[in-house]
This record gives sequence, structure tokens and C-alpha cells, in this order.
Amino acid sequence: MSYLVLARKYRPQTFDQVIKQDHITRTLTNAILSGRVAHAILFSGPRGTGKTTVARILAKSMNCKEGPTPTPCNVCRSCMEITTGSAADVFEIDGASNNSVDQIRELRENIKYMPAHSLYKIYIIDEVHMLSIAAFNALLKTLEEPPPHIMFIFATTEPHKIPVTILSRCQRHDFNRIGIESIAGHMETICAKEGADITTDSLRMIANEAGGSMRDALSLLDQVISCAKGTMTRESVLDILGIIDRKFIFDISGAVLRGDVPQVLDVLDEIYSRGHEIRKLYADLIEHFRNLLIVSMGKKIDKLIDLPAHEIELMQDQVKDIPAAFLKQIVNILFREEATIKFSSHPKLALEIILIQMLHVKPALPIDKLIEKLDNLQKNILKIRPGYSDQEDKPALEYSTIDLQETENEVKDSTISTEYVADQTFDQEEDIESIWKKFNDVISESQPSLAANLTKGVLKKLTEKSMEIEINGNAFNINMIQREKNLSILKKICSDFFGRKMDIIITAKKKRNIKNSLDNRLKQAALDHPLVSDAIEIFNGEVVDVKIL
Repeated sequence: MSYLVLARKYRPQTFDQVIKQDHITRTLTNAILSGRVAHAILFSGPRGTGKTTVARILAKSMNCKEGPTPTPCNVCRSCMEITTGSAADVFEIDGASNNSVDQIRELRENIKYMPAHSLYKIYIIDEVHMLSIAAFNALLKTLEEPPPHIMFIFATTEPHKIPVTILSRCQRHDFNRIGIESIAGHMETICAKEGADITTDSLRMIANEAGGSMRDALSLLDQVISCAKGTMTRESVLDILGIIDRKFIFDISGAVLRGDVPQVLDVLDEIYSRGHEIRKLYADLIEHFRNLLIVSMGKKIDKLIDLPAHEIELMQDQVKDIPAAFLKQIVNILFREEATIKFSSHPKLALEIILIQMLHVKPALPIDKLIEKLDNLQKNILKIRPGYSDQEDKPALEYSTIDLQETENEVKDSTISTEYVADQTFDQEEDIESIWKKFNDVISESQPSLAANLTKGVLKKLTEKSMEIEINGNAFNINMIQREKNLSILKKICSDFFGRKMDIIITAKKKRNIKNSLDNRLKQAALDHPLVSDAIEIFNGEVVDVKIL
């Protein structure tokens, strides 16, 4: 007799034996007890989570000689035939290979006949989403109003591919992925029955590799037991299954967080020399850094991370002093470069480049700390300004500013502190350049936006009653200075600075060989636009460049 694999040998035969699908087994049990079992049921969920198994148990429950009952006896003729797959009244159909409309029409013809010796004739169609559209359409009417002795049970891993018209005629049950601890516990029970000596840590590693599928886990366990000689250690399991040791993953993440480039490359080279798949390693790294990010947040860790407690403790140690924003940057890089690894002809080299790129990421400063640093910077600036009083947490002198909410009339009345201007005296014997520099310093302290437009100007002529300023800029700079409110502020500053009323004359420096091209006209039009002028004034900015797209 051929060897029976563990997944078949220990397949659950009652609802109580099904692992971690209590929400479904409880619903079906109550439905059987109350006589409210639907004539069409759809089981959906990941592979290896018990869809076909529960379908068989339900078929036995409905056709058992003691039934319908939620606990089939598994000894009567009907139960035994369903267990062995030879039942005359229970048909298991592979939807992938029986997906044509002709086969569904044949099924419709057969359902007219009564079951041979059972209460119900039951059709279990696995991977039902593989049926063609024509086959689904042929099944519609029969599925909605089948004969009283007919029952349909569908199973699929991709319910989104099933037409809505079919879904609306079925009672749907969604299977969950099975947790690592549940899979490891079930495998430990099986190992005890099989007499296999495998460490608990090794079983958890196999369960983690199964990805929530009990069938995958039992298949891997079968492979390990076949190679067993005495106690199977963690190292033996790693060699047999070719699994990447979780220690390597932690070594890489630790080196990345420390910024240790040689250590990262050394660990990667060790993994590569062992023959592990680089793309699988990359997927593990994405999942691992995602888990580190969850751990750093410190909320709902047990729910969001399905890993042993000792690994979670290691993660907490790694991210103890690491900001969550930095981990988020790393996860973003890993996701952004996923296609690079997937399509690269040299995945090891590509991964090395990505890891080095991650090592050069500067940790992002949390927003609350950034605001705190800006506040401290503002206080330090205030302390070095003239007239600062230590007894008050603000400057002793007030400077006129243009508030965003000020109306244009209020702006016109803005004044400059005469106490401050009094310190900016000048000697009549000074040259014009020195006087112009001091004058600009005064304006820069109180009116930065206005000073930005004067930086391209020079003091061309100074008399007792007037000063002539020549602007070596474009029309935008000149227009900004000649605006009524700006000119009023400038005259007030000039009067306080020189100690007498002064007329201000603004002239433009003549330019030679100005190209009258379309680009120049467009740039000029943009600079002359009132919205641009208002934006510069509001944000105290300056125009650096104008680009024509």
C-alpha cells in the first residue's frame, strides 16, 4: 500500500477537529441543528485552510444515517464512502478541468435523479472560479431553484472571479489564514503520534514558512520527518527545507539601523553563498522591516504581527532608540525598489545597492521635535536683537511688520521704530556706498521684502533734499518699490535715517542689447502679474528665476 501523506492521514473528520475555523464550523453546526442548511454554499479563502475538508464533513453530516447531524458517525456506509472518495451520492468535481458548458448541462440532467441510498445528492465543485462564463450561466437557474434532494458546495481561492449572479445565490463562508502558533501546536500533536522528535523552535519555523496554510505546513513536516535521524534541530530543518535563517534577517536589519555597511554586505554574501533565493530574501526583508515599524509604534503588536514572542522581544530591542519615521523611510525604499529586484538579471548586486542606499538615509526628525527646535531658534534670534530684555520673554522694541490680515490702508500707516533708527547714524563725510549700505541694513531689519528689491539698486545721487536710487533689475523690482504703500514706507525710513524730509527718485538702469524675444516677454508678463507681487510681499520672498515651460 502506498504511503499516505500527513495532510491526508490526519485530515479532520468532524467539525471539532478543524483547526481555527470556529466561526464557520459553529455556523454550520447551528444550521444543521435548526434545519436551516442552505442548498448552495460557497467556501472561500487561502489554500490549505480547510475548505474541501469542511465540505466533506458537511456532506457526511447531511448524509449520515444518524443525520442530518453536526457530528457524523464516520462508520456508516455513507460516511465511509465520503471519507474514501467513492460515494455514489457525493460528487467531487474539479472546476479547472470540468469547466465547459457541456459538462454543466450534463450535471443539470443528472440532478433530476434521486440519490442512490442517501438523503441528499451533493455536488462539491473545487476551484469553482475556473468555470467559464457560459458554464456559470447554464448553472444559474438550477442553482437558484434546485430539487429538494440536491445540495451544492463550492470552494474557491479567488471569489472575486465568480460572477455576482452566482454569489448572490450562495451562502458564503470565508476561511481565515491559520496562525503560526496554531499550526505549530497541531504539528506537535502529529509528531507525538508519529514518534518524530522535532524541537518546538523548528516547528514554529516550519509554520512560519507555510504562510497560514495547514496543508503546506504538513507537507513540509512530511519532508523533514523523511530525513529525520534522531532529534531534528533548527539547523537540520534549515538545511532540509532551504529556509533563510531568521538570524540573518535580524543581522541585516541591525546592521542597517547601525549604519554598518561592511556587516550588511558580509551577511548578504553569506546568504548568497548558501544558495538562497535573493528575491525570497527581499520579500522577507520587506515583511521584517514592516514588523519593526509596527513594533516601534507599540500598539496592537500581538494582533498585527504573527511571530513568536522571543522574536518580538528582539525587534523591540532593535528599535528601542529608532524613530518610527526613519523605519517608514526604509520601508518606502524597499517597496519602491521591489520591481528592481524582481526584474534584475543580477539580483544580488541590485540588493547590495538598495541596502547601501538605505544605509545613507538620514533619520527624519519627528515633527514635534522639529517645531521645538524652531521655537528655540526663534528665541535665540530674539535674544541677540538690540534692545532685548531678559526680564520679558520678548524683544523690548517693536518692529513694524506687514501682517497678512492688514488692509492696504493700515499698511500705509506702518512706522519704523525711531529708537532703532537713531543708532544708524552716518557721517556727512562718508562716501555714497557706505551710506547706501547702512541705509539697506535699516530696511532689511524691518522690511525684508522691500530690501530684497533694493539689493539690485545703487545710490546714484544724494542731495540735501533728495536721493536718487538706480535699480539694476527688471520692471518687477521697480514696480514693487514704486507701489504706493512701499514708497510710503521707504520715505518714512529715509526721513528717520537722514533726520529730514527727503524726496526719493527711482530710476531704472538702461540695459543694452535686450532681446525682444517671446520668452523675455513671457517672463516679463509673469513678473508684472499682481498675484506674483502679492505673493512675494506676503511671504517676504524674492524671485530667483523664471522658467518658461
